[in-house]
Amino acid sequence: MSVLLTNIGELTTNVATGDDLLGTLHGAAVLIDGERIAWVGQASDAPAADEVVDAAGRAVLPGFVDSHSHIVFGGDRAAEFEARMAGQKYAAGGIRSTVAATRAASDDELRARLRGFLAEMRAQGTTTVEIKSGYGLDVETEERLVRLAAEVTPEVTYLGAHVVPAEYADRADEYVDLVTGPMLDACAPHAKWIDVFCETGAFTVPQSRRVLEAGMARGLVPRVHASQLGPGEGVQLAVELGAASIDHGTYLTDADVAALAASDTVLTLLPGVEFSTRQPYPDARRLIDAGVTVAIACDTNPGSSFTSSMPFCIAVAVRDMGMTPSEAVWAATAGGARALRRDDIGVIAAGMRADLAMLVAPSRVHLAYRPGVPLVTKVWKDGVCSRGAAGGGAA
Repeated sequence: MSVLLTNIGELTTNVATGDDLLGTLHGAAVLIDGERIAWVGQASDAPAADEVVDAAGRAVLPGFVDSHSHIVFGGDRAAEFEARMAGQKYAAGGIRSTVAATRAASDDELRARLRGFLAEMRAQGTTTVEIKSGYGLDVETEERLVRLAAEVTPEVTYLGAHVVPAEYADRADEYVDLVTGPMLDACAPHAKWIDVFCETGAFTVPQSRRVLEAGMARGLVPRVHASQLGPGEGVQLAVELGAASIDHGTYLTDADVAALAASDTVLTLLPGVEFSTRQPYPDARRLIDAGVTVAIACDTNPGSSFTSSMPFCIAVAVRDMGMTPSEAVWAATAGGARALRRDDIGVIAAGMRADLAMLVAPSRVHLAYRPGVPLVTKVWKDGVCSRGAAGGGAA
């Protein structure tokens, strides 16, 4: 069945035209045919359709592409957050507390929480989600996490190298043997990506290289957590190995920025992390002006960023990272697609997947202008409409 979205006040296509990075159309329409977009143009030129949805002057943009999340886990870490707000410094080791709760949870318990987080994300306009493992840290549980993630998204990342678990304390190299051997054997069939936390308190550069190269040998594409807690060599390693993205990038040297700008590796900024940990915000203005491709993601996880709201992350990126509203929206849509190396999402054009979000606002600027307010009223995923957080029933 075909559906025509018409009378769109502001349509963000992400098809750049001249100086307009976002390819903005006013008084526009979009024709959806099945799972794909069939036509985009002025409402006055729109073709006939089986059903018509009147946007009533509202803004429509591509569905958000959240290219970094950890949403298969047990328990929470509210006490840790409270302690941090009282002055305790964030450190990578807190991950281990989630590991125990995750190992103890059943598949059904993990699956129910996973689907709950996905529903939160969808209601806020997110139509594509990457999901990492990393809260099992043993062969059995890591396999469970990637298998459950693969039930809901093709964008599954094996992150056995999140931190060294307690049972391998002072034996990190032996744990890397496990990650690159039996654990990789169990997880690779369910995953598309391989990731590692290359950071003080997690894994060294040589250990990270072992992990990434082992995954690449099994056909997985590298991603890297790097430069979150301090400067290091993780960015250079990621660029050398052709990683799709490095994520965090809170502490970047000039050499890191230059390497990223000269590469195809996307830098994924995670505004919720700095908000939650009180780490300094990365300077997105510096990165964009240098020519680095930037994405924005939520990093939904129980320790350092327990938000599932891409609109919130857009608002923080504009307020505290030096991005314009248009740059932040691009980073949360087309930028996320680049980070996942997808060419069928993040853009509203004929032939693309019909993943869109409609706002109860006349412009995308309201995503930053009205922080914390639910603005997404309808969401289309593969052409199927659902209710957004702002209400307004399915078309």
